[in-house]
Amino acid sequence: MIDLYTAATPNGWKASITLEELELPYKLHPIDLSSGEQKKQPFIDINPNGRIPAIVDREADDFAVFESGAIMMYLAEKTGRLMPADAKGRSRVVQWLMFQMGGVGPMMGQANVFTRYFPEHLPSVIDRYRREGRRLFEVLDRHLAANEYLAGDYSIADIANWSWVHTHEWPGIDIAGLPNLQRWMKAVGVRPAVQKGRQVPPRNVEPDETVKMARKMLA
Repeated sequence: MIDLYTAATPNGWKASITLEELELPYKLHPIDLSSGEQKKQPFIDINPNGRIPAIVDREADDFAVFESGAIMMYLAEKTGRLMPADAKGRSRVVQWLMFQMGGVGPMMGQANVFTRYFPEHLPSVIDRYRREGRRLFEVLDRHLAANEYLAGDYSIADIANWSWVHTHEWPGIDIAGLPNLQRWMKAVGVRPAVQKGRQVPPRNVEPDETVKMARKMLA
């Protein structure tokens, strides 16, 4: 059994979708980000950085894993699925996973902050992060022109990137003129495990409330 500590965010969906795709049994522990639960005991015993998601593998002597990409790799390697075992195949998956973690996630995250949550409206900053987000989407689109999925077969690289890219409307990043990216987004998004994992944990607040909570966290 896996204990999953998470919230309804792109990084959180990376873990829940992976668990659903791998059909691993897990127990959900929703973390209330608005109350700062992620910064308090006992959660920081699991993740000293105070961020979601995190897991505890009860079948492996209560082994804790934090950082969404590390969680995905651990689960894929634990099951032998969603990531090839050979060195080159594994590297292809890890490269596109790192592309999301080092580029897509941070750029979209900053676009989210300055578009939706920051108390001041800074057009030049918003434009900077939207443009960089769009550039990264164009990289994905060019690669997907010749590839059905990012690293050969469907993998954790697709889950990681999709979890962020499909939220492009929230930070205002345009996907017009990117047909390969749109085709891939749809193909990943219709997978039953993706749809189920995307609802973990269920959202219980409206978008306006999400903005209010995020602004409170930035204060």
